[in-house]
Amino acid sequence: MGRTLVLGGARSGKSRYAQICAETAANANGQTPVMIVTAQAFDDEMQERIQRHQNDRGGRWHAIEAPMQLADSLRAQPRGAIVVVDCLTLWLTNQMLAENDLGVAVSELVDAVLNCQAAHLWLVSNEVGMSLVPENALGRRFRDEAGRLHQQLAAVCDETYLIAAGMKLKMEPF
Repeated sequence: MGRTLVLGGARSGKSRYAQICAETAANANGQTPVMIVTAQAFDDEMQERIQRHQNDRGGRWHAIEAPMQLADSLRAQPRGAIVVVDCLTLWLTNQMLAENDLGVAVSELVDAVLNCQAAHLWLVSNEVGMSLVPENALGRRFRDEAGRLHQQLAAVCDETYLIAAGMKLKMEPF
């Protein structure tokens, strides 16, 4: 079982990297890759982003929408599945806006990642802690919660990569 955390900024290539890895693994095993998506289209711009990702994947993928129940979706994956989750920061946003208990939600997610029966699992997320300090309390809380989420997931993943400018950098614990 391989668990990989893929971090990067906007338009860094992180989703594309995870997609290529999953397609390669799926092709080698004659499988259909699974994309668990967390985005919700509340406006036209977000709908366009979602459509662009769908077009990039093409029809070969099996998509599961899990804007809130990501842990349940991971637990439901059969042994040997090839799975990409895109993306964790949208899931975190959904949790925060619903005013859910983040400690519980993150704990459940980490447990689901640890116990996922997928042969390969790529977790895609935005690295938001390398930018300016957000001007409002909600933005700062989101940045901090995302950083804590990434640290917890990196600790249980086999590999973590930072993607920038379409290039990957393997990260190592200190």
